[in-house]
Amino acid sequence: MKIRCLAPIVAISLTVVASAAPAADLPRKASPAPLPPAPPSYIWTGCYVGGNVGAAWASFDVTDVRTGASASRTSNTGFAGGGQIGCDYQMGAWVIGVRNMFDGTSINGSRAFTDPLLFSGGGSIKTDVNWFDTLTGRVGYLVQPNVLLYGQGGAAWAQAKVTAYNGFGGTVGSVSGNSNTGWTAGVGVEWMFVPHWSAFVEYNYMGFGTRSSSFAACGSSTCGILSAKANMQNVLVGVNYKF
Repeated sequence: MKIRCLAPIVAISLTVVASAAPAADLPRKASPAPLPPAPPSYIWTGCYVGGNVGAAWASFDVTDVRTGASASRTSNTGFAGGGQIGCDYQMGAWVIGVRNMFDGTSINGSRAFTDPLLFSGGGSIKTDVNWFDTLTGRVGYLVQPNVLLYGQGGAAWAQAKVTAYNGFGGTVGSVSGNSNTGWTAGVGVEWMFVPHWSAFVEYNYMGFGTRSSSFAACGSSTCGILSAKANMQNVLVGVNYKF
């Protein structure tokens, strides 16, 4: 009687064992592959400091307001280098900001100046630019999360000097100062290559033609009033650290 009662239990046990064996032979599922790392987060809102280097050139127009004699120099070129500080605010794909940049320059050049009433033996004009300073606002658009195309404009200041020489190399007049005030406009592109660090390249124009500096220049027999106007351009590359 006991054997008959155990028979169903034995049969069920054998069935369970038989079905479990093939399942044990099945390959195990592979572990899911790790997810790729999240792309870096490029945040443009914040303030920054940085440095820049590049080339600058200036054009001077010097005129004797008494006689109308004039000289212009468009090939005054030199090195430019300095630093910048600013702040940006990001609104979606748009970035607005303000920046101050100060650069020293090595711009200088000279040109013959023909003014018979002032220089009986001919003369020349020498021009120098020691530095420029710009305070600009800028508006940019993110063509990629880490690539910003921008335009900027604002006020510009420069220290420039104009010197007049007679035909014998003697100084007959000069003007210089730190109050040459004008305007500036430019365009550029900035690339944030890792979070907090970016590199940029830009072009800027600075106009100082709205004001002229006049000074007296006296030759061998008479004096003239020379009026000097200038504009400048530069191409700069630089690096910023945003904090």
